[in-house]
Amino acid sequence: MPVLDLFRLDGRLALVTGCRRGIGLAIAEALAQAGADIAGVSRSLEAEGSEVERRVRACGRRFYGFRCDLADRAALRELLGRIASELPPVDILVNNAGVILRAPASQHPDEYWDQVLAANLTAPWILAREIGRTMLERGSGKIIFIASLLSFQGGILVPSYAASKGGVAQLVKALANEWAPRGVNVNAIAPGYIATDNTAPLRADAARNRAILERIPAGRWGEPADLAGAAVFLASRASDYVHGSILVVDGGWMGR
Repeated sequence: MPVLDLFRLDGRLALVTGCRRGIGLAIAEALAQAGADIAGVSRSLEAEGSEVERRVRACGRRFYGFRCDLADRAALRELLGRIASELPPVDILVNNAGVILRAPASQHPDEYWDQVLAANLTAPWILAREIGRTMLERGSGKIIFIASLLSFQGGILVPSYAASKGGVAQLVKALANEWAPRGVNVNAIAPGYIATDNTAPLRADAARNRAILERIPAGRWGEPADLAGAAVFLASRASDYVHGSILVVDGGWMGR
C-alpha cells in the first residue's frame, strides 16, 4: 500500500469531544479532510449551522452533532445511549474536551477540583471504557486522549488541571497495556502552549507571555492546526504499531 494511503480515514466515524472551537475544531476538520465522518460533542454546540459542522460538510463528510456537558454524569450516560442508538460504530474516539480553573493551591476550592477532574479525567475515562468496549468486540479502533505539558510538569496555579492531565497520561498507558493485543490503539497528544481560549490569560500577561516564548525553541505560540497531523497519524493505519505513547507537539518546549 502506498504510504500516504495509510493516513486515509475513508469510511470511518470519529467522535470528537470539545469540537466547537480550538483544538477540537482543528482535529475534527483534519479528520474530515482525511475522509472520516464526524460526530461532534460540545457543551455549547449549536443545534445546526455550527462552524465545525460547516467545515466538516465542506470536506464532503457527514456531521452528527451532540450537545452535552460531559462533567454531568447523567448527561454523559444519556449521550452514550444516543451514540449507541443513533450512530454507526465509532472507529475513532478523540477525548479532547476539558476545562482549566486557576487559583493558588492553598486557595484552590473543592469545586474547582471536582469540576476539573470530572471533565478532564472521569468523562474521558467513561467514554474510553464504553466506546472502547465496542471497539474490542470488533477487534479494531483508535482512541486519542489530549494530554498536556502538565502531564509531565506541575504548572503554576493549576493543581487540579495538572492532576487531571497526569492522570490522563497514566490512563493511556494502562488502557494500552490491556487493549493493544486486541487491536485497539490508545495514545495521546500532549500539546504545548497553543493559542486557544484556555491560554488567553497567559497571553494577556505580558511577563508570563514573554517567559513562555523565550523557552519555546520555535519562538511562537502553537496554533490548533499544528495538532492536525498528529491527530490524523494516531487515528490512521499509519500508527497501527503505536500503543501507549504520548506524542508531544510543543514547538520544542520539552527539549529545552
